[in-house]
Amino acid sequence: MAENFPPMTSVKRWFVTTNHKDVGILYLMTALFFLIFGGVMALLFRIQLLEPGGIGILSGSGYNQSVSAHGLLMVFWFLSPFAFGFANYVVPLQIGAKDLAFPRLNALSYWFYLFSGILFAISFFQGGTFEGGWTMYAPLNVPIYTPAMQATTGGTAAILGLTLFVLSTTVGTVNFLTTIHRMRAEGLGLWNMPLFTWSMLLTVWMMLFAFAALLAALLLLSTDRILLTQYFATQQGSSLLWGHLFWFFGHPEVYIVFFPALGMMFEMFQTFTGRRLVGRKWVIIAMVLVAVQSFLVWMHHMFLTAINLEIKTLFMATTIGISLPFDLMVFSLIYTMVKGRIRFTTPFLFSLGALVLFILGGITGVFLGAVVLDYEFRGTYWVVAHFHYVMVSGVTALIGGLYYYWPKITGKMYDEFLGKVNFAVYFVGFNLLYFPMFLAWETPRRVFHYGEGLQIYHQLATLGAFVLGSSFLILFYTLGKSLVSGPDAPDNPWEYARTAEWATTSPPPLENFDGRPTYASGKLEFVDTATDGGTATPGEAARADLERASHDVAQTHEEGHADHASIWPFGIGLGTFVLFLGLSGMTSWVEAFHPEFSSNPSYLYPSITILGVGILGYVLFQFGVEQFETPELAVAERWPFEGIETTKLGVWFFLASDVIVFGAVIGAYVFMRINAGWMNWGPIPEHAWAGLLNTYILLTSSFTVVLALEMARRKSKKGLLASMSVTLLLGLTFMGIKAWEWSEKFAHGDYWFSGLEYSLYYVTTGLHGLHVLLGLLLAGFMIYRVLTVDAYLEDSRPVEYFGLYWHFVDVVWVFLFPLFYLL
Repeated sequence: MAENFPPMTSVKRWFVTTNHKDVGILYLMTALFFLIFGGVMALLFRIQLLEPGGIGILSGSGYNQSVSAHGLLMVFWFLSPFAFGFANYVVPLQIGAKDLAFPRLNALSYWFYLFSGILFAISFFQGGTFEGGWTMYAPLNVPIYTPAMQATTGGTAAILGLTLFVLSTTVGTVNFLTTIHRMRAEGLGLWNMPLFTWSMLLTVWMMLFAFAALLAALLLLSTDRILLTQYFATQQGSSLLWGHLFWFFGHPEVYIVFFPALGMMFEMFQTFTGRRLVGRKWVIIAMVLVAVQSFLVWMHHMFLTAINLEIKTLFMATTIGISLPFDLMVFSLIYTMVKGRIRFTTPFLFSLGALVLFILGGITGVFLGAVVLDYEFRGTYWVVAHFHYVMVSGVTALIGGLYYYWPKITGKMYDEFLGKVNFAVYFVGFNLLYFPMFLAWETPRRVFHYGEGLQIYHQLATLGAFVLGSSFLILFYTLGKSLVSGPDAPDNPWEYARTAEWATTSPPPLENFDGRPTYASGKLEFVDTATDGGTATPGEAARADLERASHDVAQTHEEGHADHASIWPFGIGLGTFVLFLGLSGMTSWVEAFHPEFSSNPSYLYPSITILGVGILGYVLFQFGVEQFETPELAVAERWPFEGIETTKLGVWFFLASDVIVFGAVIGAYVFMRINAGWMNWGPIPEHAWAGLLNTYILLTSSFTVVLALEMARRKSKKGLLASMSVTLLLGLTFMGIKAWEWSEKFAHGDYWFSGLEYSLYYVTTGLHGLHVLLGLLLAGFMIYRVLTVDAYLEDSRPVEYFGLYWHFVDVVWVFLFPLFYLL
């Protein structure tokens, strides 16, 4: 509760906080830790590459693990979370909101992120982490092609850690989409939003769909590794299936990583040239075009597969096409510099450096977009160099952003001289590391053997790696020195910074602003709610806000301010972590039922799994019954979702993501069945009557949910209880029939590992059954709430939200029934 919210010096605060600024700081600090983790992995294999055959500090497996861990850590656990740290801190301030739409879910996304990284780190101690490369290509990503212990425990733990990370991003994505679309200050239309917020809006839109495809791929891979299904372990198109699923995520991911950095560059270029970005509206249009086109180019990563030449040519054209909007953005930044008065501060130097590096990375990427040249360059260090010039140029801009927002976050200024030294060492180290890779392009990727004539380039690259690493030591020293002895920062240390985050104190107080920010007059003002409509200047509001933060917080809570503390997001993260850790070692138990394996499974991992389920059940229940206030904004810009309530919009965004998950899983079924010859097997359940009966049952349950909503609106407790109870019974009946079907298949020896067709049937219907089970748990919880506290009679909206989810589950079954029972 807000009145008991601990101070920032308290350890407790960081476990219970849901405030967006605190969560942003947690993201930034944790991402920097994973930067060090991934950087150490890189230094290890760069040392190994000092000689053409390796100098022997790593075994072949150790080298593969280091390369794989480096890629996974940097792409997933550093790059995107580092950007999300800034987004958490800055976006609500920029749009004039007091917090994100769902503060507890924001905290939950962080704890999922942290525990996913811990699970990945633990995998090193479970016989070895995943060693199949960060792209996890099939069939090298399944147990049969890797050592037994690494395959079944450490490797699986790494995959499950990545799955938990994707759950984190899904929660965060829904939160940011809802916040930006529903909680902008009065008068702040989408067109006029700050460019960093624009970049984050497009980033989370891409994440909503791209990460859902990755989640589907990881779920299928997890079933292969734990349950021994056959999605990626066969010669029936499994490699091509993984390529499609992964790269449908993988190429948008490049822009997901780079867009926040691009938005940060736009903000810093405007601030340190003293002028508005040239062609601002065209830049926004260009970013929208890139976001849309990012989902139309994934097959250029698959030019070396058996895809026909016509399709390859089409994707070559889309690849060249997506570079054109970036040309516009680059020229916009250049013309902004030409027409402005540049101040070469540390943040601007990093931004300018990022622009230079990105131009080189983009130009070298055009080579790979041509089918003929891709045949020559694919699988070589040309790709490694290009990829890093693009991705790490984004890191360069984000480090500039760290310097840019450091005074706002900490209230302290940094040493400008040390900052410039940091940039110089960083820029030299970057180019010394990555540019020789272009010259050593004939080196094959993912191995430490190369021609002797290329040794000098690899030695230069290794030297550059250590120079680049030392730049981060300078960074940490500079920021640490600032915290300890840096001068106090003014509210706005940058002369030409004009976005709303600079209109409050440094650091901002708990509630961000005193009064309500508004752009109704065309400029930023603050409505003084105490005097019913008066306005205050930003400077006056900032000083009043600082005084207000020192008052008794209980008084502010009575005035309708939000709560900021809850321990249950941490508890859910912990419970999920324990559950996933237990699942990572369950393969041996599945092997015990497989006729081809002899296994003596340990009871350790089943015990951990059961413990995780117990913890998760308890904390989810407490999360559900906790009273947590997140007041709805009375006045805000909400186009184009004015008519949709905030939580309902969040549910819609979540369901949109789930549509992609099911679409990818059903698409995998269609792809694999066509590849195997559609008529090679018939409907898996030979008798369709059970599936037809279940279809009627679920459609009937949809009607009872509608009836439950009507009863809640009429405030009929008995009617609500009866309708929800019938829904629960119908759902249980569906699950019972499905369990009977499965038991019949088991009795005839048809298990999920018996063949590809059975893997497809059990996993797809099992994923749907898991959704039904979650819906049943929600229905049971809601019945409990109606019985104990007469819930939903005064506010029927939660029943409506449950109905949306339940109808979605029913619609999915309408697609699954003909696919598996009739065709």
